[in-house]
Amino acid sequence: MSFTLKYKNIDEERQLPNENYTIADLLKELGLSAQTIVSKQNGELVIEDTVIKDDDDIQLVQIIYGG
Repeated sequence: MSFTLKYKNIDEERQLPNENYTIADLLKELGLSAQTIVSKQNGELVIEDTVIKDDDDIQLVQIIYGG
């Protein structure tokens, strides 16, 4: 079981480590904060508790802060 991850210059297929693997788990693995990332699953905005399923397309978008 696998999913596609798109983030900055990453565009790769990754294996699902378990059936309850969430966006939060992915962010933790990548060392990213949910406060600075917007997550999309198959083109739809999702929250960190969303479970990633086989063949999902996951896109992570960095939020830019300014002042």
